[in-house]
Amino acid sequence: MAYTILNTIQGPSDLRHLSKEELKLLAQELRQFIIEIVAAKEGHLGASLGVVELTIALHFVFDTPNDMLVWDVGHQAYGHKILTGRRDNFHTNRQLNGLSGFPKREESVYDTFGVGHSSTSISAALGMALASKLNGNLEKHHIAVIGDASIASGMSFEGLNHAGVTDANLLVILNDNAIGIDPSVGALKEYLSKAKVGYKPQKGNMIEALNFNYFGPVDGHDITALVAILEELKNTAGPKFLHVITKKGKGLKKAEEDQVKYHAPGKFKPDTGELLSANVEGLPLKYQDVFGLTLVELAKQNQKIIGITPAMPTGSSLKYMMDAFPERAFDVGIAEQHAVTLAAGMATQGAIVFCNIYSTFLQRAYDQLIHDVALQKLPVIFCLDRAGLVGEDGATHHGLFDISFLRAIPNMIVAAPANEIELRQLLYTAQLGLSNPIAIRYPRGRGVVKNWRVPFQTLEIGKGVCESEGEDVAILCIGAIIKNAKAALKEIEKPIGLYNMRFIKPLDEELLHHIFSKYTTIITVEDGVVKGGFGSGVLEFSATNNYSRKIKCLGVPDSFIEHGKIDELQEISGIDVKTIVQVIKSLF
Repeated sequence: MAYTILNTIQGPSDLRHLSKEELKLLAQELRQFIIEIVAAKEGHLGASLGVVELTIALHFVFDTPNDMLVWDVGHQAYGHKILTGRRDNFHTNRQLNGLSGFPKREESVYDTFGVGHSSTSISAALGMALASKLNGNLEKHHIAVIGDASIASGMSFEGLNHAGVTDANLLVILNDNAIGIDPSVGALKEYLSKAKVGYKPQKGNMIEALNFNYFGPVDGHDITALVAILEELKNTAGPKFLHVITKKGKGLKKAEEDQVKYHAPGKFKPDTGELLSANVEGLPLKYQDVFGLTLVELAKQNQKIIGITPAMPTGSSLKYMMDAFPERAFDVGIAEQHAVTLAAGMATQGAIVFCNIYSTFLQRAYDQLIHDVALQKLPVIFCLDRAGLVGEDGATHHGLFDISFLRAIPNMIVAAPANEIELRQLLYTAQLGLSNPIAIRYPRGRGVVKNWRVPFQTLEIGKGVCESEGEDVAILCIGAIIKNAKAALKEIEKPIGLYNMRFIKPLDEELLHHIFSKYTTIITVEDGVVKGGFGSGVLEFSATNNYSRKIKCLGVPDSFIEHGKIDELQEISGIDVKTIVQVIKSLF
């Protein structure tokens, strides 16, 4: 496609000279440009296709970046990036040293707030609006664009509740497409589903009840209507709410038909949308599927098992249990705090609750983890998907902090399986009945074992295993990163001890005493932040027991790791095979 208009746009000031008809042509070109780049480079597709017209209209009507535009989560911000001076290097999106897949303040003045987790936009935009007023700037506009899945989160309600009693120059735009990554859920979704273009349900309009001026619903793909309503809103004082109805995946037929799959579809043919499937024959299953399929097996045997996920049934593979036992599996929407305390409440009644949360999102429920679960010793089973480095989604999505922050919580058991079989056995062991909560962390992507569906076997809590004995140097690993250590040892001629510790808390002190008595040098390896992590626990054990061994801790350094392929990021973090080999050789 020839991008005759798009190629003339270096920034929003250029598109403000276009006619309404030219804006419509720009929308066609922008949509096709996104499709062609994502088809080849991968990324989040459907969300950005759905807001093409809204993105153009916002930058046409408002004086960005002086007027401040905040995108919630940021899955939908590709068009925004392309129109704000990043078209020529958009092909580097989500690649090492390239553009971030999400809005990022260091990247552009048009990215007013860094995002990646949901439901932050209203609070951030309100903060900007109140600060602008205090600075004497009463003309600046502040716009939050939020989806119907994100607005159901508790933090969004907190922002709306506060904004409604201010006179802030704030515009909240609801991008209503009835889907987040999976279909939206909850009572608010049921209310929104009754809204149609030109018609809003009058009964119980909660937005108006919160003192917002409510406008819409309007057609999010009618750029003329969008420009007209946004021009009107520029001259409306106080907090305003615009309800925009869009279609996720708009403009690519297959993306419209399968909105879940085309949220982030991988590579595909840009003209048809047909997915280019990678050859996965003979490859191990993904860890998330091992979790999901094993949970269904266990739930068949144990009627007390319940599954919970905050809005990630497909990404976590809890969908298998939702299909098999819909009455015992709950998608609670983007509500991590609620998910954890809901699980705690169920546990008080004897339920065996598997609460599946991405590691990075568990950070959002830290207080509930401490106050509602651990303090009461409720045996909730937390399954932390996407633990460790996750790749192209970058700093907002890496699950690097869970080991460190979970170690600090009394009563918590923290485990990390080395492979899919250990994950399966830990899930089995946990549902047999524990007196404490447990967190089981495992990585994104495929495992290392093809035949993982073995008979169930109980694993002893707090016990590690020796993979191989050595002479002077021992490597202590936690979790799936042990595969890098195993690969490294194949390049070392001397016998090196290798231990799969399995549990971060409690540590296997009996095994550690054996290791510290036998070896002069100990290396710890973990796929998490090195400060306060598994290696720190080993150092604490050494100090407490007055051992004087040389200890080298390998893990993610004390900095935020950006986006790139996992092997690239492991090399940057110093936990790749090559670095482990170098560290071992340096000790001889």
